Amino acid sequence: MDTLLYFKALSDATRIRLVNTLIHHELSVNEIVALMNMGQSGISRHLKILTDAEILKCRRDGVWAFYSVSDRPGTRKLIESIQYLFHEDPFLEKDLEKASRLIEDRSIRTMHFFNTIATDWDLLKKEILGRFDLNRAIAEKMEPCTTAVDLGCGTGELLLHIRQKAKKVIGVDSSAQMLEQTRKRFPKDNGVPDLRLGELEHLPLRDGEAELAIISMVLHHMSAPALAIAETCRILKPGGTLIIADLNKHNNETMRQSYGDRWLGFHPDEIQNFLNTAGFQLQSRESHPIGQQLEINIFTSIKTH
Repeated sequence: MDTLLYFKALSDATRIRLVNTLIHHELSVNEIVALMNMGQSGISRHLKILTDAEILKCRRDGVWAFYSVSDRPGTRKLIESIQYLFHEDPFLEKDLEKASRLIEDRSIRTMHFFNTIATDWDLLKKEILGRFDLNRAIAEKMEPCTTAVDLGCGTGELLLHIRQKAKKVIGVDSSAQMLEQTRKRFPKDNGVPDLRLGELEHLPLRDGEAELAIISMVLHHMSAPALAIAETCRILKPGGTLIIADLNKHNNETMRQSYGDRWLGFHPDEIQNFLNTAGFQLQSRESHPIGQQLEINIFTSIKTH
């Protein structure tokens, strides 16, 4: 009986705190332990009870495990019916504030990582890609347009290709040092692209500003790739094109330490689900083997609504 299972699982203050937080954020076990200020064994027990009740879901990525509220229809109905009880509870509000700071600290660490390695980023990318020319593969999928944007442009390599297809070129990155490397790549008398500092979850672009957007080897660094794709839909004109290039699902844990990866790639179905939810229709997907026994998937999709 689902009803009894649900309420048994929720009959604990710690588990209510967990559910309230994980409605809003997907967190790793270590992050949950830090947030709740409890031992890992106790947290794992509570997570198991909530997962067994299908109130939470667990996403395993290599040796890491991430938890969030289940998207099972029955669970969603339950959460929607009781969520008002969580509102304006000072104790639960403190958990959300602490979780927001945790997410912000995570973003700061990621930004610091990329600021630190900005001057070496082109070499590091070659270690991953091997001899595969990803920028050329993406460029072959671009159609001429008025405005194109490279989201997470890094040091600007891809912008060199984009400006062959677009009258106006915009590069967005959260790392000021990456953007500085991009400026060095373009002579001032030959037209520096419009470079903007910003996060992919909150893009510094107007609604419908671009006809083409590219997210190349960026999503696996992000806490919430689905949010980035939804935000990209906002800044594209109706019928606009989104090209995503990212690693296929893998189990190489060294990528986290060496390259700042949060996700160990994505199964194609995950990306397609992100696209469908955001308002895109997938047009094509192709796969390419690269270095270190990895594979890159390139998705081309159209904004439908």
